[in-house]
Amino acid sequence: MNSENRQKLGIVVSGSLNKGVEVRLDPAASVEDMAVGRYVTIQGNKRRFFGMITDVSLGVTDERLAQSPPDLSDPFMAEVLSGTSTFGTLHVTPYLVMGQGASAHDAEPVKTVPGHFAPVHEASQDEIAAIFGTEDKCHFWIGNPLDMETKLCLDLEAFVTRSNGIFGKSGTGKTFFTRVLLIGMLQKSKAANLIFDMHNEYGWKGTREGGPAVHGLKHWGQSLVSVFTIDEENSRSRGSPVDSVVTIGCDQIEPEDLSLLRQTLNLTDAAADAAYQLERRFGRDWIQRTLDIKDTDTLPEDLNVHEATFKNLQRGLIKLQRLAFVQPHATGNPIEQILARLTQGKTVVLEFGRYQDTTAYILVANILTRRIYDKYREQKERATAAGRASEDPYPLVITIEEAHRFLNTELANQTIFGQIAREMRKYNVTLLIIDQRPSGINDEIMSQLGTKIAFLLDNEQDVDSILAGVSGRSELKSVIARLAPKQQAIMFGHSVPMPVAFEPREYGSRESYRALGEGEADDQKRAVKDIEDLWGPDEKSTGS
Repeated sequence: MNSENRQKLGIVVSGSLNKGVEVRLDPAASVEDMAVGRYVTIQGNKRRFFGMITDVSLGVTDERLAQSPPDLSDPFMAEVLSGTSTFGTLHVTPYLVMGQGASAHDAEPVKTVPGHFAPVHEASQDEIAAIFGTEDKCHFWIGNPLDMETKLCLDLEAFVTRSNGIFGKSGTGKTFFTRVLLIGMLQKSKAANLIFDMHNEYGWKGTREGGPAVHGLKHWGQSLVSVFTIDEENSRSRGSPVDSVVTIGCDQIEPEDLSLLRQTLNLTDAAADAAYQLERRFGRDWIQRTLDIKDTDTLPEDLNVHEATFKNLQRGLIKLQRLAFVQPHATGNPIEQILARLTQGKTVVLEFGRYQDTTAYILVANILTRRIYDKYREQKERATAAGRASEDPYPLVITIEEAHRFLNTELANQTIFGQIAREMRKYNVTLLIIDQRPSGINDEIMSQLGTKIAFLLDNEQDVDSILAGVSGRSELKSVIARLAPKQQAIMFGHSVPMPVAFEPREYGSRESYRALGEGEADDQKRAVKDIEDLWGPDEKSTGS
């Protein structure tokens, strides 16, 4: 769409590269129609700039008007003053620039500013589609830019090559958006995914406030998704079919796992350190051997463990043993089953059932992820040494909720998740972290996240955390502060050419299931069946 065919918003009157440009609003454009987060194009003499509105303000040519407002009961007088003595101002942050006559596909990061009086127009649907891409084998439709109908697409191939984060206060729509994003990964086949499903939302079905249940990943990829559980009874009662039940053997728990659980198990630092001594002395069966000791007088003298410390450690180990999925020895080796599916490029959802406390979550997630770390690093190094890139491990994304419990400042250097965030990208393993308290995550880990997606956050420390080190952070902060309480977010970072405020794709309605079914024949048939089961016969499918 040519700029001549679009509404002219105003002209550039001042600005700088660091702080953005000020746009004097045209008298014909209503300031009330402007909104933070919308896109505009600025036509310079030699270049065309693409930017985002980050602030809207009012101005007057004579300060006396502000101090002594005139009587505007006369409509004629109001019209005379509007646009001449009073005006609106837009603050625009340019992000991309194109040469004269170039298309939006050729946009590059901005390194200069447009000249004085450059005209500013609203961005067209075609320009946004050209910049962010259209649906294809790599790009997946995730939502719509604010106040626009065009589809916003994300390059999932680029997205999965880095660790990423989804943040927002409770109830803003993080889980719904994450579910859509995971379905996109599943359909585009860009990575396997291991999902630690703490709240049982991603496997067979998930919940929705004030509405019927919605389908999970298993529904959209029957042969590509496996659902494991540590609580078989709970999965059965929810009608969630599972592929296998996970048990953890005491001989699989290592002292490193207890270090993460010091707070929930009420372990002292000395007790956590004593676990290392006991493991070195007793080997893999150190937990059972430790619990079998009834009298501390029988402890080997060279262990040098105080009686109170030993008793504290025993009490913590007893708490672990009370978890039904913790057995003296694991049966059937479910961890190896999960690893086998992941290395085949399949997605695994691990449900926690009734175990909503952090003890079970941290224990299982850490044990399983440490084995993934070892296996993927070994496979990658072996393929590199042999010079056979075809033998590289299939890209894997590990999705974790409540990420601040693993990646806080105290534990980030101890947990396997901290190592993955810092170094596992080269071994084809990345994280997708979902959290409502980003300020609780270690600053170094936050800096390693390639793409960040922020829903509404009302804690200033949380906002500062996700914007640390980001260019134009003050402008983005104002956009985040004005997001709607639900179903609005802003995305910025590695996998998008510029920040974008958007409304996530709707999921759970008749129309959303129909749209997700577009593509593969099996998906289409499944979507039609779902629509009939949930809402009755689909008028579009029956032709009525």
